[in-house]
Amino acid sequence: MNIPALDLDAVAAACARAGLRVERDAPSAAFTTYRCGGPLAVLVRVGAVDDVRTLASTVDVQAVPVLVMGRGSNLLVADAGFRGIAVVLDGAFEGLELDRATGEVVAGSAVPLPVLARRSAAAGIGGLEFYVGIPGSVGGAVRMNAGGHGRDTAEVLISVRGVDLGSGTVEERTAADLELGYRHSNLSGTTVVLDARLAGRPDDPELCNARIAQIVQWRREHQPGGQNAGSVFTNPVGDAAGRLIEASGAKGARIGGAVVSEKHANFFVADDTATATDVYRLVRDVQRRVADATGVVLVPELQLIGFDDEAGDA
Repeated sequence: MNIPALDLDAVAAACARAGLRVERDAPSAAFTTYRCGGPLAVLVRVGAVDDVRTLASTVDVQAVPVLVMGRGSNLLVADAGFRGIAVVLDGAFEGLELDRATGEVVAGSAVPLPVLARRSAAAGIGGLEFYVGIPGSVGGAVRMNAGGHGRDTAEVLISVRGVDLGSGTVEERTAADLELGYRHSNLSGTTVVLDARLAGRPDDPELCNARIAQIVQWRREHQPGGQNAGSVFTNPVGDAAGRLIEASGAKGARIGGAVVSEKHANFFVADDTATATDVYRLVRDVQRRVADATGVVLVPELQLIGFDDEAGDA
């Protein structure tokens, strides 16, 4: 099927006829940790591998923009919305298999990372505790090589299964195949991560839970709560984005309902009045301030969807 890119009524109708769960103009705010943003023109929920294959055979992803969503913890959708298909995973992709004897874990792509950390710890599997403070999903962790507290996904990932929506073929790839780097993998935007095999280690549940408690306490002391998406910018080599933002005088800066956190300058917090435009303008304003003050052009870690210059780093 080859559906014109802007004929979103036809896209939605074709997906519905194929038996997929479809919503029109779903509010993106419900799917992002900033809790703001415009409508997702066509939202498709997939709960099994067959659903993903059905989507692949129904829509030409070369003609229709696709946004594979996790928990929206590094995502900002423009107030005008996203004119394409947003894919949300649930059902079978929320499963978690724990092997205490080997320490291996197979986690569905929709499993929240804090759940992965806590359930692994309770089962006596260590080495995955660092995930407790990352508000994303397993699929997002693989795609972005998520990390924290001195560790990242590349250190624990064994393999991943995914489906490219262009072909509909299920493919298993090793961690080495993904070219994982700092907040980077070579997964395409049309690849749907199904699950990931992770290498933990057998450990004492009490020790695992104690490490989790330490991480949670540290994050409470050093990072803000509220509606935010974690680090807004990647850290330049040999430096920290938060330090550069603070040095530029932008700590505490506000545009509308969005503010640079006083607790950690690389976190921007949105209040209940914030729009996606507020957050976006603050991102660009801080980027400009840092460039003017230090000569360093910060690169957003935040995924910006639907903005005029989303492909660039102004």
